Amino acid sequence: MDTDVVIVGAGPVGLLLGCELKLAGAHPLIVERLTEPDRTVKAGSVNVASARALDRRGLLPKLQAAQEELLVQVREFMRQQGGGGGPARVPRFAAHFGGIVIDGTRIDGSDPALADLGPAGEVLAVPQQAIEAMLAGWAADLGVEVRRGVTVTGFDQDETGVTVRFADGGERRAGWLVGADGGRSTVRKLAGFAFPGTDPEITGHQAMVDLEGGEKLGRGWQATDTGVFVNGPMAGRILTVQFEGPPADRDAPITAEELTAALRRVTGEEVTVTAVRSATRFTDNARLADDYRRGRVLLAGDAAHVHSPFGGQGLNLGLGDAANLGWKLAAVVRGTAPDGLLDSYTAERRPVAAQVLDWTRAQVALMRPRPYERALRAVVADLLAGTDGSTYMARRLSGVLQRIGPPDGHPLVGAAAPELVLADGSRLADHFHRGGGLLLRLSPATPEIEGYADRVRTVTASCPDRPGPAALLVRPDGFVVWATDHGGPGDGLAEALATWFGAPAAP
Repeated sequence: MDTDVVIVGAGPVGLLLGCELKLAGAHPLIVERLTEPDRTVKAGSVNVASARALDRRGLLPKLQAAQEELLVQVREFMRQQGGGGGPARVPRFAAHFGGIVIDGTRIDGSDPALADLGPAGEVLAVPQQAIEAMLAGWAADLGVEVRRGVTVTGFDQDETGVTVRFADGGERRAGWLVGADGGRSTVRKLAGFAFPGTDPEITGHQAMVDLEGGEKLGRGWQATDTGVFVNGPMAGRILTVQFEGPPADRDAPITAEELTAALRRVTGEEVTVTAVRSATRFTDNARLADDYRRGRVLLAGDAAHVHSPFGGQGLNLGLGDAANLGWKLAAVVRGTAPDGLLDSYTAERRPVAAQVLDWTRAQVALMRPRPYERALRAVVADLLAGTDGSTYMARRLSGVLQRIGPPDGHPLVGAAAPELVLADGSRLADHFHRGGGLLLRLSPATPEIEGYADRVRTVTASCPDRPGPAALLVRPDGFVVWATDHGGPGDGLAEALATWFGAPAAP
């Protein structure tokens, strides 16, 4: 083999996957057809699940810095709009559903799913470009090979690997191929994955522009008789949604005239876009691959699922894919994976994507400028104005409810590991910076384990300020797969280790 894994696509999903593989001892190659990173304005936030995944890899300080940098821009925009100095901090769980803004002050922060999320739970407003930049820096630090200006034209797979061909005539032999190459994925099409779903109904624009007459638009999400638009939260950022059908040509250059026409159509105001700094079109095309694996070819991110971009769900969904797949594929490469480990990737991640697709479809329905949908919108807005509705939406949109399965003998099993602060001042997340699984022993009665030192670290500690389990076994992606409140003989621990980390090494 020339390399263990070829990843097609150097966006946030491909970069995180490459880093996870490298951290776990595999050797990936990332290829990207673009010669430079895409600077087009895209998702503007991360959810709690994504922030905690990046926190576990030591990236929390960079996330916090990127959020503060964005806040500076927001404050300046609000000052220009006559809104004072702007927020001192980003509200927890600030979000919208179909353009209906959720009032963060009405969310019940004591709800068990939303409490004790740690510092990662305070991170929200981080643009996709910042995520991509920090992941690119991490990949460089780890020594992940990234080749830009490389277009994949085909591949052949057999029982032992995949031969990937490039437009320049070169090729690479790898054990595995992962398509992280976006919604129009070449890898997905060439591999023959089915991609069923619903056809687009809208034309959306998102852009950073210079704008004359912007003071007429107000701030934030607004529904009109002809669609939906957003002005802000930083100067020059606009978004429009029209319901006359999808664009005739998704790939045509986006001009100031096109954006001006869209803004005037939706807002009814005589505003003019004088310059375009970056712009993109989008639709509500919603599709989901029938499987995430076909032989030695796998999909991640938008290559596996596409939908409208409302709420930045695509970025967060793709980061979750990469965090789930990376350690599993590395275990297969290293020969330590138990039977069926790689099959759990589709089983765990595809239901999450199916739910997100339905939620994005529901948001589009609430945005339609027709009497029935506007009546429904008023009902939903009324529900979301209360504490129960706001808290429910925060639980769903933040990703804190994601599980890898139902509780199995302990309520923590299947859920993300709790935010624990240990007696030495470290947080549980700090012990995942180097990857690998973790056995946390909070009771001396918990048994030691043997034969897993290369895959599972043991941390013996205490957590005096919070009652909790006596011990936890946590996967590299932060999900609990075994827990006990009593220490003792460790019933079920050997089975959990074998299920997720394979057979123990010989003495």
